[in-house]
Amino acid sequence: MKITILDDYQNAVEKLEAFKILKGLDVTILNYTEKNTSKLADLLQDSEILVLIRERTEITEELLSKLPKLKLISQTGKKSNHLDINACTKYKVAVAEGIGSPVAPSELAWALILNTVRKIPQAIQGMKDGKWQTNIGSTIRGKKIGIWGYGKIGQQIAKYAQVFGANVLVWGSEASRNQAVLDGFEKAASKEEFFSTNDIITLHLRLNEQTFGIVKETDLSLMKSDATLINTARAELIEKGALLKSLKNDRPGFAGLDVYEEEPIYDADYELLKMPNVVCTPHIGYVEKNSYELYFEKAFENVINYINRNPTNIANPEALL
Repeated sequence: MKITILDDYQNAVEKLEAFKILKGLDVTILNYTEKNTSKLADLLQDSEILVLIRERTEITEELLSKLPKLKLISQTGKKSNHLDINACTKYKVAVAEGIGSPVAPSELAWALILNTVRKIPQAIQGMKDGKWQTNIGSTIRGKKIGIWGYGKIGQQIAKYAQVFGANVLVWGSEASRNQAVLDGFEKAASKEEFFSTNDIITLHLRLNEQTFGIVKETDLSLMKSDATLINTARAELIEKGALLKSLKNDRPGFAGLDVYEEEPIYDADYELLKMPNVVCTPHIGYVEKNSYELYFEKAFENVINYINRNPTNIANPEALL
């Protein structure tokens, strides 16, 4: 069967140990993202299996309708809003889910917290510009860190905060807040308290219909002028345009971002990149060697099992009927 792997920006897939799982098979790797649906459909016209790198390409009904040979989509990590699961079922395209890990995204979120609050990138840039000690950052100890979304990643961030001597205040579902209390952390009494009292707020929510735009401009306006917002989850969690407007109003005063409304970003004049109070990384929360080995090994195993007529981890088994 013809297999196509999409969006390998870094030419990384062939170098993975896990890639050996596909040895001897007909595999094509696309090292760029094609946003035009018609052009992408032409590229994938003969593909029977697609392997997706997380959420880099959107799989819509329009695209699926142009791919009559497609039988399987093997997802690295879990499926999300980039993939129309109902349309996949309609067109008899099975979707195999992979495995996830909180390790790399948790570490990246914490790195952004450290870099943003301590203002490390600005200090480095100052040295590159021939200057010395151009700014003064701040430590984490004694600060109050707000975690919205107390799942696997949120729980890991809470542990990091504890080690660094910060106080943790959790917001989210009632179940997650109660779990935070059982783990020895505080829960916010209200969303208003959460946004107005924390020195650092970090978002760790899944994006779905309920969480789309859940962070409002009015929420951000409650933040302290020297507070920091960290978003390594999804840009769409924040009301469209609200973050940029709020940063210009110094509430919050700083941000560390790994996710954006439109990706990838190749525009060096992208407004958030130009802001001295914002630290940006190019959606690398999960982009890490051990994570890639883990994610692709499972995705490729799902491909082999499907070819061997033993499909595994299928999210829409109706498509197999």
